[in-house]
Amino acid sequence: MQIGNRLRELRILKGLTQEELADRAELSKGFISQVERDLTSPSIATLMDILQCLGTSVSEFFSEAPEEQIVFGRQDYFEKYDSDLKNEIKWIIPNAQKNTMEPILLTLEAGGSTCPDNPHEGEEFGYVLQGSVTIRLGSRVYKAKKGESFYFTADKPHQLSSRSGALLIWVSSPPSF
Repeated sequence: MQIGNRLRELRILKGLTQEELADRAELSKGFISQVERDLTSPSIATLMDILQCLGTSVSEFFSEAPEEQIVFGRQDYFEKYDSDLKNEIKWIIPNAQKNTMEPILLTLEAGGSTCPDNPHEGEEFGYVLQGSVTIRLGSRVYKAKKGESFYFTADKPHQLSSRSGALLIWVSSPPSF
């Protein structure tokens, strides 16, 4: 296996020059250069020293984990329409329930709402893209319109509604949808 390119990428990611890495690993700059160009192979002990200086382990360095998807398009969305509540939820990040936050695209029709949510641990954030929403948080009521955002801890009963319809990005952490 050729490891030079992976070492170079990791070194650059860490913001180190070949000389800085060589100093930290007590090697020569020329040796680091040769390893990165796959002209020589380091011993296991030397590779472990280099990887330690780069803040990673041998197992992490050699893991062949598939590249994680970072950008998602409409084809990746999962959609659900609730005719009783007059809302549509689009999970815009697939499998987000496994993450610490879950962003959705929420469309509230005129007169639409979300289910009254029981208090839970976590946080809620929203950004209104179109229209306006009413946020019921415990016994208090707040309004947010296009271009405004809201944030609250979810330890009180909460619900979103809209008289005229709204489109917003809603992020829940931990996921609760």
